[in-house]
Amino acid sequence: MIFVYVDKRYQVHELEPLLKRAALAALKHQGEEPSAELSLVVTGDAKLKNLNTQFRGEAHPTDVLSFPSGEERATGKPGYLGDVVISLPRARVQAKAGGHSLLEEIQLLTVHGILHLLGHDHSVHEAKLRMWASQDEILRKLGLRIKSPLAEQSDPGE
Repeated sequence: MIFVYVDKRYQVHELEPLLKRAALAALKHQGEEPSAELSLVVTGDAKLKNLNTQFRGEAHPTDVLSFPSGEERATGKPGYLGDVVISLPRARVQAKAGGHSLLEEIQLLTVHGILHLLGHDHSVHEAKLRMWASQDEILRKLGLRIKSPLAEQSDPGE
């Protein structure tokens, strides 16, 4: 089950179904059960800055953070995967810079965050290439024509 919480200040029409659709596409692509549980939170820069400072030691807002549950489970088996927290203001800026819609950017960040929950990392070049390839394939399956703009950045967030 996918739990979605959108801060009242950041409610956007059609956001919750798009988040769930992107999350399910990422889970399916990675061979995970659709019954796996995770939380998606959409909030603002202040919350992301606080979390980024607390958990990564970086005192600035970021676009997305992932918090794997740490629960032991077999790959593909349901269980609680963790939490993905997205900054809607940061997504808005990135969407404008990338020339696509806010809703497309939010889906990209959802997919990116879930890939992190499932163990993907982009700190090593080869792993980064695998992650971007998976991310781009999932976005294509969602019908989005955007490529991962995160690949162009040196620190896209977690």
